[in-house]
Amino acid sequence: MGMMEKLDEVTSSEAREYLTFRLDQEEYGIDILKVQEIRGYEPPTRVANAPSFIKGVVNLRGTIVPIVDMRLKFNCSKAEYNSFTVVIILNLRNRIVGVVVDSVSDVMELPPESIKAAPEVDSVIDSGAVLGLGSLGDRMLILLDIERLMSAPDMGLVGASE
Repeated sequence: MGMMEKLDEVTSSEAREYLTFRLDQEEYGIDILKVQEIRGYEPPTRVANAPSFIKGVVNLRGTIVPIVDMRLKFNCSKAEYNSFTVVIILNLRNRIVGVVVDSVSDVMELPPESIKAAPEVDSVIDSGAVLGLGSLGDRMLILLDIERLMSAPDMGLVGASE
């Protein structure tokens, strides 16, 4: 899907709601409909031979959930875990995945006119996983296609299917 088709997909309908979270100095947004719950951070059980950004797994009411540290995934400075660190539990195509972020800000409604195409630049994030840039007042959000990001081949999460 090209950049314009992705932008059309995000901006074609009415305003959408995004859960906003911080990683280092950047603020990101993901579709609120993909979020199952938000939990405090607890150290997961490590899994042998997993990529470094997969911290391990936790047992969430009988479901084994892989935990991805987004700071490590995006090559941010070393991840530090404190009282603001949270795990966003995502429900992606009937797969449950947890992502560790520095903090959750709020839920933001973005009208289509406030979303612009992201510039084509080399970055750690697969450009296909960036839906666009959302702005509201002086805030700028990097809108992520979290489903695509979590199903990328380098994630090593078995069961990722298109």
